[in-house]
Amino acid sequence: MLNAQPPASSADNPFFRDWTGPFGMPPFAEIRNEHFFPALERGISENRNDVLAIAGNPAPPTFANTIEALDSTGDLLDKVQGVFSNLAGAETNETVEAVSRKVAPMLAALRDDQMMDPKLFARVKAVWVMRNSSGLTPEQVRLTDETYKSFVRGGAGLDSAGKDRLRSINRELSTLSVRFSQNLLKETNAYKLVIEKREDLSGLPAGVVAAAADAAKRANLPGKWVFTLQAPSIWPFLTYADNRELRRQILIAYTKRCDNGNEQDNNQVLYRIAALRAEKARLLGYETFAHLTLEERMAKRPEKVYDLLNQLWTPALGLAGREKSDMQAMISAAGGGFQLEPWDWRYYAEKVKAQRYALNEDEVREYLSLDDVLKGAFMVANKLYGIQITERTDLPKYHAEVRTFEVKDSDGSLLGIFLTDYHPRPGKRVGAWSSRYRGQRIRNGKDIRPIVVNVCNFSRPTAGKPALLSPEEVETLFHEFGHGLHSLFAKVRYKDLSGTPRDFVELPSQIMENWATEPAVLSTFAKHYQTGKPIPPELLAKIDRAGKFNQGFLTVEYLAASLLDMEWHTIKSEPKTDAAGFEKAALSRIGLLPEIYSRYRSTYFQHIFASGYAAGYYSYIWSEVLDSDAYQAFKEKGNLFDPNLARAFRTRILERGGSEDAMQMYKDFRGREPSVAPLIQKRGLSTNTQ
Repeated sequence: MLNAQPPASSADNPFFRDWTGPFGMPPFAEIRNEHFFPALERGISENRNDVLAIAGNPAPPTFANTIEALDSTGDLLDKVQGVFSNLAGAETNETVEAVSRKVAPMLAALRDDQMMDPKLFARVKAVWVMRNSSGLTPEQVRLTDETYKSFVRGGAGLDSAGKDRLRSINRELSTLSVRFSQNLLKETNAYKLVIEKREDLSGLPAGVVAAAADAAKRANLPGKWVFTLQAPSIWPFLTYADNRELRRQILIAYTKRCDNGNEQDNNQVLYRIAALRAEKARLLGYETFAHLTLEERMAKRPEKVYDLLNQLWTPALGLAGREKSDMQAMISAAGGGFQLEPWDWRYYAEKVKAQRYALNEDEVREYLSLDDVLKGAFMVANKLYGIQITERTDLPKYHAEVRTFEVKDSDGSLLGIFLTDYHPRPGKRVGAWSSRYRGQRIRNGKDIRPIVVNVCNFSRPTAGKPALLSPEEVETLFHEFGHGLHSLFAKVRYKDLSGTPRDFVELPSQIMENWATEPAVLSTFAKHYQTGKPIPPELLAKIDRAGKFNQGFLTVEYLAASLLDMEWHTIKSEPKTDAAGFEKAALSRIGLLPEIYSRYRSTYFQHIFASGYAAGYYSYIWSEVLDSDAYQAFKEKGNLFDPNLARAFRTRILERGGSEDAMQMYKDFRGREPSVAPLIQKRGLSTNTQ
């Protein structure tokens, strides 16, 4: 049952007043660490009291006084969480981490109290039973359906003992996921490969060496070079460093994160998470946690996921085997006298690529300054949708490196505010993501526009050079910007229909990657950082020819992680081995090449143990089927910026959120269900050639 609690109070807390600055931006300069917990506490209390009032309403239940009323609750909590959760990922500190640990079980309890309140569920069910005969719009029927399902899946139908156990499971899971994430951040930040001898830098491009020197200065190690486990540091090192032993050291450190028997060890944490999830699924009447999760996604059931992954696994493994042979031949020809190991793969792949295509990634970087790439992403959005993106230097920001932009539609109306935060810091978790400080919603007839942020960990500028991106980082920037556009274009009446299934949400992001790598588009924004000259046609041709290179490796390491995720979440009870043994057995069953590590090992697989991708990491490849097929539609038109097709993609997919079935939205755009053929062709998995 829900229980009312007195609200907290604080006269100077900025969360307790209206934000009247430009666009209602959070007043970051006024927000202090001590404001978070009282604001979260009050937000939880207000939300609880609002829901209690709905449950206790003496009037007969209707869509307006029950379903719509529930959707309208939680404004203060949304406001606080919008800031707190984003800063916890991008600009955390010990105080924020402590608040995260304290508030996680409180939020879990709030949701459980709502989902398991019998009076509230009775009202929801009453509206749901009459949903098709109450004159509701299709969107209102969908909201009613989704609300009812969330109650059932939240334990509303359990008996008293079942509800108590589910509460206990959810409370423990909420704290374990926070612990997993915080352990990973600490373990990632703790490692430094310190190089003192210049000869150990052999093979590394000048820009990589300069970045390592800057990192050493920040670590109070002037005159030395520091490499870390952050993506802009470790991957160039593994790609170019001639020192094989140092490559081994840094890759082992990366793959052993949170697996070192210390305070940050995640083995027991993830083992417990997996066991609790399996128990939760059984309690709710599902065979496994994957069955529980996938019911609300496009895949619907685990078998469909395995079907797709297995369809790609065999050709990808075969292609990776041929790539391995090419590299081993190069090692033997050079008199290496050793077998290829995981720490050799990127290094020799780069050499094979240079030999086969005369393509040097460091040369390509010189045409991919961060500013130019960002302008390129904005240009693509403008040509597709007519939107205008203008930098605003007068808006509040949470860190000096953040940039803020006003986004206007083609008619001049406001679409939203867009923030970028592109470089690694000790307080920022690894990876790249898009999020919202405020989501789009309708309140009292007013369309409140979103505040969206892209957070990444790209290469930093160095002395005399701007931030120069790798081709992979360019794709990441376009990817996250695609998520940002999805949020900025939203036109959804109800906030509970703003989300889309996990295996559909990557479509808007991944389709943007296609324009990023299209030679005709790349040539318009890739300019040399010194001369300003456009990228030469011959270099573009090399990039295009090498487009399918190393796809065996990239596909296998990704699919291995996706299959590992599914293995953890199709267990029916607590695993009979420890976490390390479970992972080893899972990867052995699929025949993963020993020269390739899974993209994520379990102990640092944040997507599935501390984020929303549990039984869902497959979503990227599932969505790649969608994005490859959708992009093919533009290619079939003969115009990559066809205005009618772009308008259809916007209105039938980007604007709709979760207000309609995902497959139906796709069919509304494409006229049919997606084909896997464009993906097979794109990754080069249908042929023996590279």
